Amino acid sequence: MQAGSGEPASIVDDAERALQFLRVAATRFRGEVSSMPLSSGAVVHRVVPEGRVGRQANAVYMDIHGGGFVAGGGEMCRILAQLRAMDHGVEVWSVDYRLAPAAVFPAALDDCFEAYAGLIAEKKTGDVVLAGSSAGGNLAAATVLRARDEGMAMPAGLLLLTPALDLTWSGDSHCTNRHLDTNLTGSSAAGPGQYVSGDPTNPYLSPLFGDFTRGWPPTFLASGTRDLLLSDAVRMHVALRRCGVPADLYIQEAGSHGGFLGTAPEDHALMAECRTFVARILKLD
Repeated sequence: MQAGSGEPASIVDDAERALQFLRVAATRFRGEVSSMPLSSGAVVHRVVPEGRVGRQANAVYMDIHGGGFVAGGGEMCRILAQLRAMDHGVEVWSVDYRLAPAAVFPAALDDCFEAYAGLIAEKKTGDVVLAGSSAGGNLAAATVLRARDEGMAMPAGLLLLTPALDLTWSGDSHCTNRHLDTNLTGSSAAGPGQYVSGDPTNPYLSPLFGDFTRGWPPTFLASGTRDLLLSDAVRMHVALRRCGVPADLYIQEAGSHGGFLGTAPEDHALMAECRTFVARILKLD
């Protein structure tokens, strides 16, 4: 899906600037890229890298892009899938979900859930890791909640990178980091405010308020000391640990929302941690 009509200009402009760098990085990808339609008209980009061996041949990394629920689709979504395939050496399914304001809650979640249901119909859940960044972290966590609530098997692991897990914006960092975050300036609500419909404390909108005592996969969370959404990751980590869920929290020093746009040593260090988590969860040895 392309960027939705009427979206906050700054979010779309930031996505377009990031796309300039990502296009260059994606030229190194070698493998197959295809797209599968969902019932809503959204699509899933399926990326299969060359050279998979052993456990890599069965493993799948399902990725849900960020962009404040209003951007990050289309070419961006497909390129990110190629980059994740290169990072982890496994097949990637990337959900090009419907965007706000044209499609509000639960449209994006419906698309992600349908994609996940299709994936686990093909693959063993022990071979699947689900991941999402920013708004995609929200949708990844909400997809796990919904899958569990509907009696479906959960993925082997979950990565939530600078995730937006509380759409009530009640965390401390929404105030303390408001003018420190160089990637999310001023407010985090501009895009998500166009996606929210109904009570924002609904766990499918704000997964932080979910019940984790009924089961949850091992989770890796990442944020930064200057991330406007730092509190979302920190409180989610506490909530999961309180319920006995294995959960790791990785914090970048001086990191804003989304880190340093993938170019700094700190970003490389974070990606190494993500690779370690995925390899451990999926037994890619």
